[in-house]
Amino acid sequence: MENSKINKVVLAYSGGLDTSIILKWLQDAYGCDVVTFTADIGQGEDLEPARERARKFGIREIVVEDLREEFVADFVFPMLRANAVYEGEYMLGTAIARPLIAKYLVQTAKQTGADAIAHGATGKGNDQVRFELSAYALAPEIGIIAPWREWDLTSREKLLQYAERHGIHVEKKSDGGSPYSTDANMLHISHEGNELENPWNAPDDQAWAWTVSPMDAPDRPEEIVLEFCAGDPVSVDGQGMNPAQMLQWLNEIGSRHGIGRADIVENRYVGMKNRGCYETPGGTIIHKAHRAMESLTLDREVAHLKDELMPRYASLIYYGYWYSPERQMIQAMIDASQVHVNGEVRLRLYKGNVDVLARRSHTDSLFDEKIVTFEEDAGAYDQADATGFIRLNALRLKLAANRLKQSYPL
Repeated sequence: MENSKINKVVLAYSGGLDTSIILKWLQDAYGCDVVTFTADIGQGEDLEPARERARKFGIREIVVEDLREEFVADFVFPMLRANAVYEGEYMLGTAIARPLIAKYLVQTAKQTGADAIAHGATGKGNDQVRFELSAYALAPEIGIIAPWREWDLTSREKLLQYAERHGIHVEKKSDGGSPYSTDANMLHISHEGNELENPWNAPDDQAWAWTVSPMDAPDRPEEIVLEFCAGDPVSVDGQGMNPAQMLQWLNEIGSRHGIGRADIVENRYVGMKNRGCYETPGGTIIHKAHRAMESLTLDREVAHLKDELMPRYASLIYYGYWYSPERQMIQAMIDASQVHVNGEVRLRLYKGNVDVLARRSHTDSLFDEKIVTFEEDAGAYDQADATGFIRLNALRLKLAANRLKQSYPL
């Protein structure tokens, strides 16, 4: 952007290396006032150090918002109702947080009279797209500053050198190398960079922060009962919890049993492949239980249609289109399908695995024992009816076979 047009900017600020450098760079390159915005979305960090770092830079307007409940209730749970998984493996832990942060960046800009927002996403990644598409969807006229696309600090080592010159503290691993690039919230934590950039290198033990190794998990399995109401988990073992409490509790028990690890090479929206290690313990448990609950309560064609829509829905989140009309349309369909997804699922957690042991719904089950039984069904289902059903469905296959015989006689 043109520097002369920016008087005040709201920076998405974590207090870490990248955003601390960006804060200083914005002050120098743009000569503007900076408002820091820090979102508590359950990243498990004390946010007071971020406030203190901002104050050291002379920042007068420091905004910190506790968004944990909104994050889980209005972003994570709607996504889990859709069973959304990108490319069959990634549970979208980073992607689903970006539209919420963008929402509050825009809101803070309006409240403080800022001209623009700024973020620390690199020019190679997905997050720049997610932040900016979300911001433009909510505030079409907002200015956006993306330092990684403007400055010459094009590597982690250059960032470290810049930080050293300006007295910005950087945490390093004990061997003195650059730290992993990590992102955490209530749904997951991700790890990228360093030796993980070579997909032939297996992640070492330090690459995992939340979950114990499945090999070191307890030798005794643990069973829990998860209750669903309208597609959302509402209680564990009969104890009711709000969304944030639920996800936190499942994260703790899932991490203890080594659940939710994923080592993935994924296709970024900008065109390149990326390797990352992700930990999503609570989300993995909910996902497995939710599909089990749907198997009992959803009509067959509704369930199959949901499965067809899921890859598109997952891609919309991954690419940054949370506020798009097509995502909102699909969400309305998904939520309509969840009215009858009510009941309980019993799960066994053991050494990285989530096994469904049982499921039941007292009010909404479509499973009828009288019909499906291998024993006498007292006329609930006439097996002779299947003859006509099969013949009708075979008709087109017979016609195609006859045509083939005419074209290629034996």
